[in-house]
Amino acid sequence: MRFGKLSRQLASLAGPIFVETLLVMMLGGVDTFMLSRHSDNSVAAVGVVNQLMNLIFLLFEVISLGTSILCSQYIGAGRRDKVIQVVGISLIFNLISGILISLGLVFLAEDILVMMGLRPDLMNEGLPYMRIVGGFAFLQAISLSLSASLRSADKAKYPMYVSMVVNILNIIGNYTLIFGKFGMPALGVEGAAISTSFCRCVAVAILLAVLFKKHIPSFPKELFKPFPWGELRNLLKIGIPSAGEHMSYSLSQVVITYFINMISNQALATRTYVVNIVMFTYIFALAIAQGGAILIGHLVGMKKIKAAYTIGKRVMRLGVSSSVSLSLVTAIFGRHILGLLTDDPWIIATGASILWVEVMLENGRALNFFGVNALRSAGDIYYPVIVGIIVMWAIQVVGSYFFGITMGWGLIAMWAVFALDENIRGFIFLRRWNSMKWSGKSFVH
Repeated sequence: MRFGKLSRQLASLAGPIFVETLLVMMLGGVDTFMLSRHSDNSVAAVGVVNQLMNLIFLLFEVISLGTSILCSQYIGAGRRDKVIQVVGISLIFNLISGILISLGLVFLAEDILVMMGLRPDLMNEGLPYMRIVGGFAFLQAISLSLSASLRSADKAKYPMYVSMVVNILNIIGNYTLIFGKFGMPALGVEGAAISTSFCRCVAVAILLAVLFKKHIPSFPKELFKPFPWGELRNLLKIGIPSAGEHMSYSLSQVVITYFINMISNQALATRTYVVNIVMFTYIFALAIAQGGAILIGHLVGMKKIKAAYTIGKRVMRLGVSSSVSLSLVTAIFGRHILGLLTDDPWIIATGASILWVEVMLENGRALNFFGVNALRSAGDIYYPVIVGIIVMWAIQVVGSYFFGITMGWGLIAMWAVFALDENIRGFIFLRRWNSMKWSGKSFVH
């Protein structure tokens, strides 16, 4: 397969994923921006809840990650019957597990937020947001499976279109329900939660329609009788370790959020603002890593190992150069960007300093995106998990507590530790890819 053709395939995958990822991130960014017009405390409360929700969504990714990898390799090997089985099992599993988790988030919301250390003065805003968004979390579980199946079949443009519709609806919904426009009551944080949940419902409905019309018209009963337990085992075998690295990272962020909460509400709000700003600096690296992973999965399924290695290196170079360049631009205009979100001088000054640290952090993050996605799509599932868990907890969590809390050096010192962690993990994964030890680990034989 010619490299020029591979590059065009990569662009056709990464382009729609980039736009979709940008729009998904804007969904959270719009919430933060509009709530910043409401109060900094609202932003802090929602930031804590969303940190937890991101962790919950990673539970759903156990199956969707397995779906993406298995479908990519089966499509490369020309096994359509297996693709249909994998997608069907993925939807059933995520629907059932999603409903159970949603019920738990509704009825245990207060206990969970207390355990996370949410300050009492933030509870009256964090609790209703958690119950509403958490109660409809199962929609995200279904959406992840649907998007994974469409992306693996080179139909990434459809999730992108859905994200466009959802973002427009969310902006209108937020404006209407947060501030009480068009005759509706001003609900503040609750309004943002209602708008977000409604938009997720719309997304699932459209994605289901696209799946049946453009990818899998039906799920023949004979493919599920007897039930393909082997494919469920494969999904879990791939998905659990694949999600493990993400799960470990997200859980570490929950712990770090707890540490930052110990500093002040201002520090918590600063973290929320910065996290939402820097999302827009690494989306290209994330999109090209995900698009590259699908293409690598296809190539591994076709036994084209050299081509998979070559496209992986291109993905890495593009991801790093884009992330570092965009983070540098963001750092230069950091004060102006933060000034649009808040008028608190401490938040603006601290956040602007952190954005300069982000320049080095994004180099490592881009390497991580490439390494983790490329290795697991090739079937090298366990290595990224083991390295991720050991390094991020030993450096990021322990280091941020020691320098930020024990030494009293605060949020900027914690961010420097984050940058160190990302770069160490990134270079380890790059070395693993160059070693070619991932070849021969495909799930399709």
